[in-house]
Amino acid sequence: MVRELKHPILLHKLNRMRDLSTHREVFRKLLEELATLMVYEALADLKTHAREIEIWTGRREFSFVNEEEVVFIPILRAGVPMLEGALKVLPNASSGFLGIKRDEETLESKIYYSRLPKLKGRIAVILDPMLATGGTLLKALEEVAKGYPLKTLSIHIVCSPEGIERVCKENVQHELFTVSVDEGLNDKGYIIPGLGDVGDRLFS
Repeated sequence: MVRELKHPILLHKLNRMRDLSTHREVFRKLLEELATLMVYEALADLKTHAREIEIWTGRREFSFVNEEEVVFIPILRAGVPMLEGALKVLPNASSGFLGIKRDEETLESKIYYSRLPKLKGRIAVILDPMLATGGTLLKALEEVAKGYPLKTLSIHIVCSPEGIERVCKENVQHELFTVSVDEGLNDKGYIIPGLGDVGDRLFS
């Protein structure tokens, strides 16, 4: 399932990120804010449970979510600011980390670092600003699947149509959320108009 979240505020923040005059500090903050806003939508069907608490009139039951049911997994480097935004929504969620590098010649993705908590029966939310060829996300899903999560979601600021098509073809159960599906890929596998190299823009 692919959800393109064309909310005017999301698009406004995305297009500020497209602007090369946007300073690195602001660029990072916008990415964090977009992740915060998108997590609300991505986890809209999170199950709630009743818990009795003490309020000013005595004890009553209210609905809560189980924050520990969610695991946020940013893709290094560019996904790190997105983790900060996601944890503002669910500060008690767990976090894992995946380092995946794309070979610029073959465009194939390889894992160079994997540090994941227990995933069995939990919701794995992969955070990566860009979905270009789809190779990085598919490699991440392959690694995450080893932990038998209840389901997987991914949150991206910008996607290419080619990347979405490839992911949907190879992983039909995955749920993908984005602000914009852009025009397509150039001959080097970069999204047009896209954001450029997000990692470089974030960390110089």
